[in-house]
Amino acid sequence: MDNYKGFTDEQLISLLKEQDHAAFAEIHRRYFKELYRSASNVLNDTDACMDIIQDVFTWFWEHRAQHSMQSIKGYLLMAIKYQAANYIRKGKIRENFMLNQSEQLAINEESLELQELQAIVDAFAKELPDKSRLIFKMSKEQHLSNKEIAARLGITEKTVSGMLARALKKLKGELGKMNFWIHFFI
Repeated sequence: MDNYKGFTDEQLISLLKEQDHAAFAEIHRRYFKELYRSASNVLNDTDACMDIIQDVFTWFWEHRAQHSMQSIKGYLLMAIKYQAANYIRKGKIRENFMLNQSEQLAINEESLELQELQAIVDAFAKELPDKSRLIFKMSKEQHLSNKEIAARLGITEKTVSGMLARALKKLKGELGKMNFWIHFFI
């Protein structure tokens, strides 16, 4: 397994698709502590954290043929956050959650997870054609409406809407199974 330490996430995903157990073990070794820390920040329950991490890794292995992400860490962290939210929603720790709600759900804009996801979105935006990139940035960074963008660029609202729809569809494809989270971060 030591020979996998230098592999990139993309290389590990490729090996994982070929059912390489050692590549999976390296992913587990590489990201387990951070996943646990992330789950623990929300749940503050060791058993629940371990169950959620186990469920995420099991799902990750079972769906290995479908993975096409570049950042395993970002993907797994989002899965942990989603599973923790489901755990809370199901009421398993509602009392503890309500007592510590402000602490546990405070969104820190400087958090590593958000920075990584923002880096993915920024890299995606750089790959868009010039006009699409400009419209995407005006919408997502300057928070302008389609009408405002259309007025500033001298194009129709329908053109703006169409270009944004195509860009978001492409971004959802880039993020793969993470598209649930796209609405929260862009």
